[in-house]
Amino acid sequence: MRLPALFPAVALAACAPPAVAPWVKTASVTAEAETVAVKNSDDAADDPAIWRNAANPTASLIVGTDKQAGLYVHGLDGRVRHFLDAGRVNNVDLAETPAGVIVAASDRSDNDNAHIALFRLDTTNARLLPLGRVPAGTGEAYGLCLWATPGGNGPGALTAFIIIKDGTIRQVELDARQATGRIVRTLKLATQSEGCVVDARTARLYVAEEDAGIWRFDARPSGSTMPVKIAGIDRARLFDDVEGLAIAAEGAGHGGYLVASSQGDNAYAVWRLSDERYMGRFRIGAGAVGATEETDGIEVMTGDFGPAFPDGLMVVQDGDNQPAQNFKLVRWGRVKKALDLP
Repeated sequence: MRLPALFPAVALAACAPPAVAPWVKTASVTAEAETVAVKNSDDAADDPAIWRNAANPTASLIVGTDKQAGLYVHGLDGRVRHFLDAGRVNNVDLAETPAGVIVAASDRSDNDNAHIALFRLDTTNARLLPLGRVPAGTGEAYGLCLWATPGGNGPGALTAFIIIKDGTIRQVELDARQATGRIVRTLKLATQSEGCVVDARTARLYVAEEDAGIWRFDARPSGSTMPVKIAGIDRARLFDDVEGLAIAAEGAGHGGYLVASSQGDNAYAVWRLSDERYMGRFRIGAGAVGATEETDGIEVMTGDFGPAFPDGLMVVQDGDNQPAQNFKLVRWGRVKKALDLP
């Protein structure tokens, strides 16, 4: 919406990122590459997921949402390998299962009734094959993340957490082979929430409540439904609006880091998983490709992704790319170096 010319100072102030407390340092890194922009020029790109090709890391794939139109499959060179008209899908995640690489997305085609859209990723041909839609209760589907039980091979081995826009979180056991699901538990945060991620090693679910902070739940169906606060909005380390969450897993147990998109000041914040200690924050500045701003979804995966990303890959949505939104690819090792992470 165009602002009246009478208020140029107000407009400029509104666009400028909030000032960070001087005692909180914000490091800077640059992206190595970027994807082709999505087709829609309005608020469209939202959330990425990464599939790592262990046999040939450079042939790994990125699945990203255009929440106005469908799903993209990109190569690490950023080129489009496939686009599927999947409708209004908001968040996406994927998991390797005995039924193949399963992709799930929060389906917002019906604002009154949430659904989970299921696909299989044909990793040889980089194509998405629709499997079906699973009902997930009333309300507008918003956030989504998957939890695959290691070695699981049946109903319940793959679980989706779908977040309704009002902060309701439904835990849905999926049968990917039949494209069916069963709601087994409901969790709740007080206000609008979206980003989530599960640490499969520890059965911990992390959820971003946009104007409050980051919470941890026990992901097990028999676990406590009470949330534990990891970080609150302090407008120093973490700004509202808190958006995407990702886990950079390292080793067994609690090793690695939790990463959050601090959308309110165009930055990203990091916590150590072992003790949930704050480790630092960074921005992605202009370099070989442009900077990132107003980031929604993020994803991080450790491991070798070839010469450009030998020590892990971070993919982030860029909400201010021109001519349309896209995803930026960052070498995770550069983030660790910038923050002096062990």
